[in-house]
Amino acid sequence: MRKLIFLFTLFSFFCVSLVSVKAQTVGELRKQRKEIQERINATNKLLQQTKKDEKKSRNRLNTLKRNMNDRKKLINSYNLEINALNRKIDKLTSERKALEAQLEKQKQDYAKLIQNTQMNRNSYSKLMFLLSARNFDQTLRRARYLQEFADYKKEQVKQIESVKKQIEIKTASLDQNKAEKLKALKAKEIENAKLIKEEGEEKVLYAELQKEEKKLTAEFRLHQRKRDQIDNRIQEVIAEEIRKAEARRRAEEARRRAAEVRRKAEEAKLAEALAKKNASKTAKSATQPSETQQTTTAQATAPEETPTKTTSPAVEKPRPSDAVSTMTREESLLAGGFANNRGRLPWPVDRGVISGRFGMQPHPELRHVTINNKGTYFRAPSGTKARAVYEGVVTRRFALPGSGSAVIIQHGNYRTVYGNLSSVYVREGERVSARQAIGQIFTDAESGQAELQFQIWRGSSMVNPESWLRR
Repeated sequence: MRKLIFLFTLFSFFCVSLVSVKAQTVGELRKQRKEIQERINATNKLLQQTKKDEKKSRNRLNTLKRNMNDRKKLINSYNLEINALNRKIDKLTSERKALEAQLEKQKQDYAKLIQNTQMNRNSYSKLMFLLSARNFDQTLRRARYLQEFADYKKEQVKQIESVKKQIEIKTASLDQNKAEKLKALKAKEIENAKLIKEEGEEKVLYAELQKEEKKLTAEFRLHQRKRDQIDNRIQEVIAEEIRKAEARRRAEEARRRAAEVRRKAEEAKLAEALAKKNASKTAKSATQPSETQQTTTAQATAPEETPTKTTSPAVEKPRPSDAVSTMTREESLLAGGFANNRGRLPWPVDRGVISGRFGMQPHPELRHVTINNKGTYFRAPSGTKARAVYEGVVTRRFALPGSGSAVIIQHGNYRTVYGNLSSVYVREGERVSARQAIGQIFTDAESGQAELQFQIWRGSSMVNPESWLRR
């Protein structure tokens, strides 16, 4: 009997341990679900923020998709919890049935025990049972037996009460798990309803986004055409600047060569006059010269006429270095200083961010669309002024098609271009210093932001401005 009690106690402890493990798993699921719920709350805040700005509709769609994925994970967590609760309910139900069957058997055994005791008490009392012993030792053994029998009955009563309490605990735990399951089912239904709503919102938003994307694509193409016109105009002006500089260089070279020819002609003329003068002096100094002396004199004066013939004016062939040289000494110094400051030039705005990088770049909103930026774009607050990145000479200020004005500053064979200016502070031919304000950037009325187009040219080639500016 004691062995039976020990095995039953061990079995009960094992069952309680299993329930504890299952409860811990459900706790982990709830913790995980809490984290997912917090993530959903955070994305809901983002959805409310992005809803205010239609331009962020794609971000809203992506955020909505993330929210839907998290909600699906949340629903899956509820499913896992419901499955775990179902397993717990089945296990508790089975355990309670086993305890109820055990209780019923214990009650029947105890009832039979009591019934037998009462029947025997009528015909065979405890006192007669003790007095009928053959000796004193047998009397003690019978007394001990009666005591153990009484203790056994008490133990049976305790076991019955213990099983009753265990059944009550199992019933309470079963009711609690059923309530939790019902709560999880309701929460799952709510999340399913929200998911269905979000899926519908996703479809509507995607359709709106497709419509908005077509509109943005049309606007982008129009904007790109305007940019191309501006870029072409700047390129034309730069080419014109180079042609004018080359024409000035050629004119200066022609003037220099003409002056050189005139100088050499004057030198030859002076040499010839000097030779004639020397010959005249020699002729006067000789009195009645003999024929031999005249011949000697003629031979002596002949070498003096030779330089006169060799110093006759001739057009000098241009040297290769003269043809290549396109800059004055001052321009060469400017170009050298500009090149030496590569990577250290200041930004053309004192505050702002790069809104468009040089070269081929993906469109920030339109998929499968690429932008070819001819220059670097800087976005700055309204009222921001453009400033020169290096000292130089203003060679051109001109209007851009539909985009304000532009200024070109020459730094030797380098040029910097500042486009999209609403007003210009400098004049053509004016020398400017580094960081000097040259004009105010045009501010877009819709966005309230000013955007400057900035270019760097080396000769007739455009270079990436970002590699020249300070990072």
